[in-house]
Amino acid sequence: MLNKIVLSMASLRLMSGTIEICAALLMLRLNQIDKALVVNSSLALVGPLILIATTTIGLVGLSDKLSPSKFVWVAAGVICLMIGILKK
Repeated sequence: MLNKIVLSMASLRLMSGTIEICAALLMLRLNQIDKALVVNSSLALVGPLILIATTTIGLVGLSDKLSPSKFVWVAAGVICLMIGILKK
């Protein structure tokens, strides 16, 4: 039997992958650089949101198993990832 948290995380990643594939197909269908760039730019928002959501679900699932100090380290790592992703 699958763990509900793992299933939720995997479902979000599958949804993210499906969105990426649909966006690529849409770019091919539009066949215009400016419109493809708009589609690509919208994906820049989806990726970090999926990352935050899956990480949050995973942290909630681990919250009863992690000591407070380890939880702080994991949270700090996630914050560093987000800064690295969102800073341009």
